[in-house]
Amino acid sequence: MSLLENTIAKIQPPDEAAGKAVRARLASLLGEGEPLGALGELLEKYAAIVGKEPPIERKKCAIICCADHGVAEMNVSAYPPSTTVQMTANYLISRGATANALSNFSGAELLVADLGIAADTEWIPGLIRRKIALGTKNCAKGPAMTREEAIRALETGIELAEKCVEDGCLCFLPGEMGIANTTSSACVVAAACSLTPEQATGRGTNISDDRLKIKIEVVRQALEINRPDPTDGIDLLAKVGGFEIGCIAGIILGAAAHRGFVVLDGFNTGAAALIAQAICPLVPHYLMGSHLAAEPAHRAMLEKLGLRPYMDLKFRLGEATGSSIAVNLLDAAVLASGYLDLDAGDDFFDHLTMPAKAVPLTNKTFDFYLGTFPSPSRAAMEACRLRVDNLAKPIYCLGYLEEIAIEMAGILDEERPGLDLSRTLLVFTDGAMSDAQHQLTAAFSTHADAEVKIARLRPDRPLTDAFDFGRETAEDITFSSSLLALALTESDKADAFGAKAALLRESLVNEDGSLRFEPHDFLSHVPKSLQADAAALLGAMIAGAHNRALIVLDDEATEIIARYAEALCPALAPYVLHVQPALLTLGVKAPGGVIACLGLKLVDAALHMLNDMKTFAEAKVPVANDGPGAGRQVE
Repeated sequence: MSLLENTIAKIQPPDEAAGKAVRARLASLLGEGEPLGALGELLEKYAAIVGKEPPIERKKCAIICCADHGVAEMNVSAYPPSTTVQMTANYLISRGATANALSNFSGAELLVADLGIAADTEWIPGLIRRKIALGTKNCAKGPAMTREEAIRALETGIELAEKCVEDGCLCFLPGEMGIANTTSSACVVAAACSLTPEQATGRGTNISDDRLKIKIEVVRQALEINRPDPTDGIDLLAKVGGFEIGCIAGIILGAAAHRGFVVLDGFNTGAAALIAQAICPLVPHYLMGSHLAAEPAHRAMLEKLGLRPYMDLKFRLGEATGSSIAVNLLDAAVLASGYLDLDAGDDFFDHLTMPAKAVPLTNKTFDFYLGTFPSPSRAAMEACRLRVDNLAKPIYCLGYLEEIAIEMAGILDEERPGLDLSRTLLVFTDGAMSDAQHQLTAAFSTHADAEVKIARLRPDRPLTDAFDFGRETAEDITFSSSLLALALTESDKADAFGAKAALLRESLVNEDGSLRFEPHDFLSHVPKSLQADAAALLGAMIAGAHNRALIVLDDEATEIIARYAEALCPALAPYVLHVQPALLTLGVKAPGGVIACLGLKLVDAALHMLNDMKTFAEAKVPVANDGPGAGRQVE
């Protein structure tokens, strides 16, 4: 048997019993209703793959597969073909690409392989050399490669996966670099998912409308000339694929054969997964989706694979970008699973208690905050925006990560905020925290490296006292912390996770999701049992933002209060980071900082992008010649 045939024969269904054991364990410890949402689903799938309960963390490898495409000669990209080799050098010499920054963030080992770069690469140190040819042929004029070359690309990926397994890696983050590869991927998804060229083809490196029209016609021509068989993964790869796409498909097959876990990135790794699925229908069991890419056909890819995205960050880039962030979600869930067996008692946190008596508030207090609210520095934001636009990547391709970095620049009045920003999780509670809540708060705050302060409210005191307690506490924290995560807990140990959020939704939000009441008197409509929570959160948000800290929100309960706070004080909005469902689509119901801490990690990812990446000039990489990047990006 060939290596490919032998690998396919080894792929077996995951261990369903291990997965079910995790589900039962979470239900017994956290209650019914899946309070961890998709994080519980990830734990279950991970346990089934590795065959262990509870699941354990494994070494992570990001493998960037690089190759050129003959179809690039059809003018379908915003960047010249020479970008492929220059970006490959950037990974290993300048170490200033998105892949470098986000592998730093995720803690993954970064490997880079040449499968078919159309240039000499002997001068690039550390490159894994597996060149099949000097790029593929132009698939708009005939097959991209021979069937033998397609099998070689697949088997190279299998070999890379097996080498990583030997080195202790069972969590794979494949990525890719190759000018015009989204054209090949559009052909793959059109054939595999029965889409038209218009439905399958997106802007890739952010090309102009005129170039998009060319790209769509090129995809149409490639499909008409080659007629790839979507049921034959090797034929699909050979006719319209790329060497790097075939290698990633091989990595997926090799990982599945060794019970490895593969986190898909975006459009191009999705195309590779479709090829692997056509070769072996069992492989989706070993795949985790990450984000919903900006390419229009990415959703169809995920549906064909039976996967779901966990983030919508408006990315339009490969390089293991989304997967590096998504695997961090899995890391947090694995850590939390372990903490559920520990005694995370009160000593784990710093405790504060609302005073029995407070200094009476007057309108002057409110007038001071609302009348002196700072605006983010426009000059720092513009300088940060210019740097972000000139980092060695397609312009605007990192979506909300770019926006978070720019907002932080404005908040701190620094063009390039550093990686060492202090952060605090402030949790307001009006009752006794359950053991499970202690454990979850401890786990996720540890993962986010956040100090935790548990602030105990006195629901019997006037709302002005609760507001002032939240205001004063947040003010003290944000004198030294630039990041303030805010959360609540349930009122009673016996309450199901999500009870407060459900009550606030029912009381304050219309069925269409709009706010039911005018912001100036919404507190009077908050259920009496939750008024102290709402007032304390309101005080903390206003004071924290007034001190120029980013406010990171937690579950739906904090989201609802924050929406009213922003309506009451519009100047607050630039200082508030909405995490779920705006950025993460996890469906987590558990309060206590679970989502807020994951939001803090998104800030970390944005800061890694800003600090670890090099500009085009620094990395000596060609700039865009089309689309919004042309003229904005400079060498």
